[in-house]
Amino acid sequence: MPTARQELILRKVVEGYMQTGAPVGSKLLAAETELGVGSSTIRSELSLLEEQGLLSHPHTSAGRVPTDAGYRFFVDRLLREQPGEEAPLSLQLMRREVDEAMRTTTEALSQVTDLVAIVTAPPVHTATIKHVEVLVLQPQVLMVVIITSTGGVSKRMFTFERPVDPGLAEWAGSYLNERLVGLGLGARMLRTRLSDPTLPATERAFLHELEPAFGKLAETAEQTLYVDGAARLVDEHRWGDLSELNALLDLLERRVTLLGELREALSARDVFVRIGRENQAPALRSLALVAASYGLPQRSLGAVSVIGPTRMDYPRAIASVREAAHVLSRFVEDVYEDA
Repeated sequence: MPTARQELILRKVVEGYMQTGAPVGSKLLAAETELGVGSSTIRSELSLLEEQGLLSHPHTSAGRVPTDAGYRFFVDRLLREQPGEEAPLSLQLMRREVDEAMRTTTEALSQVTDLVAIVTAPPVHTATIKHVEVLVLQPQVLMVVIITSTGGVSKRMFTFERPVDPGLAEWAGSYLNERLVGLGLGARMLRTRLSDPTLPATERAFLHELEPAFGKLAETAEQTLYVDGAARLVDEHRWGDLSELNALLDLLERRVTLLGELREALSARDVFVRIGRENQAPALRSLALVAASYGLPQRSLGAVSVIGPTRMDYPRAIASVREAAHVLSRFVEDVYEDA
């Protein structure tokens, strides 16, 4: 267990490394008047912190960098501090649609932290149909593409015994957009609007053939992720190793794995932080995850999170995630009261 002085030195190393990305040396630390000791004493304390596994000594550099355990020690102290850093979020979610509130929260969180922000939707059918395309790929092969309000894409291929009338396919696309856009993925009216008895027999039969494309949309609605900030990943100077960048890009492609990681945050009482190898998913083991649940007083409905390099600004990330979860909780309470 670090002494009080070692704890202070560790904090200075973590903060210095987060700011510059460069190993922190004893000379730099000796200039800190708060420490009140010379370089030789600091070098000795750095060696002891390294023996405890809290710092590492990369290459031949005289400086130290935090290990995952060092970050964990630093973060645990942050989580115990009250109230902590004030979150710079400015979210106004009153009188918004649920989908818009989720998207606004994700965008604001990513902008403030400069990290990838991910918000899981509550387990209600909040996503809606945004656009439908009915495409004739070959004379007898047709594809239905459904784009949701959360940016999700669902596609289904259909093969017919006879060539498809292009005019009928074009009509179907127009009709489905007119009747279904804005409708919730789990809405009961979805099936009704696909089987309108007032339509001519040919059109009604054609829509019946396409109905399976819409059959499983409600299932995907319960696993909706809102993601923002992926474009910031090209800022390579923030990554010590480009393999970390590739790992995060890979994780964003495999949303089921990401949902599994965030599910653990739903049972956490406060902000949930996993650093490096503390994460279960291999793609996250060189990254850090900061998450918090939001919802009703007796029920968690979703999670707010940021993901980035282990050298992230933890005070800002923790404060921002905590505030975003608080604002979303207030918002969904109002939604459920009005429902």
